[in-house]
Amino acid sequence: MTLSDPTNAPVILITGAARRVGAEIARQLHAAGARVVLHYRNSGDEAEGLSADLNALRRQSAFTVGGDLGRFGVTEEVAAAALACCGRIDGLVNNASSFFPTPIGSIDRAAWDDLMGSNLMGPLFLSQALAPEIRRQHGAVVNIVDIHAERPLQRYPLYSAAKAGLAGLTRALAIELAPEARVNGVSPGPIDWPEDEQFTAEERQQIIDHTLLKRVGSAADIARTVRFLMFDAPYITGQIIAVDGGRSAHL
Repeated sequence: MTLSDPTNAPVILITGAARRVGAEIARQLHAAGARVVLHYRNSGDEAEGLSADLNALRRQSAFTVGGDLGRFGVTEEVAAAALACCGRIDGLVNNASSFFPTPIGSIDRAAWDDLMGSNLMGPLFLSQALAPEIRRQHGAVVNIVDIHAERPLQRYPLYSAAKAGLAGLTRALAIELAPEARVNGVSPGPIDWPEDEQFTAEERQQIIDHTLLKRVGSAADIARTVRFLMFDAPYITGQIIAVDGGRSAHL
């Protein structure tokens, strides 16, 4: 994938791109010269606002598409809409994710559908829908995994299992899409805290203290790694890079 010709700039679909980490990934890929398709589920106004900001920097360089990727059939609709608006898709960033606790005894079908749907089913079926085009463009897929895919988080067994599935899917897709396309993952550690106060101040500090760098990372840390894997890593595939301040080194 090359950024050398701005008139033929690659197109990258980023799921969950309206806010937080997804929005920063979109900004970084756009700044690198790509055209971006911003997917959202509920944050349509924010997605449209970000699209307007990016188009003010470079005309016809950002587009939006909505849909609940945890519902069967929606991924195909999102893929078709993204292709229709730009005529091509060179890259996919599977960032959209639900995150909430499900201690054993509380797990029900709604939690299963939400957590598995957004974190595993959506990336699988969206990657499948776009695989022929990404292969044709010799493009790349980057999945946003989680360090808890390898080391489960207490009270979050369903989320941890979904991300573990996404880690396995990342490696499996690397095999399936080779040699034409690359597939990698990024596993964030403590980056953006949930906005619904799922962790107390004490719990947050304990997590920070357990990182080797003794600080919280930023959305930009994740976005820079995605940008690297998308544009500057032509011989890297099937890998998952932990961006966690060293937390996973001694969990």
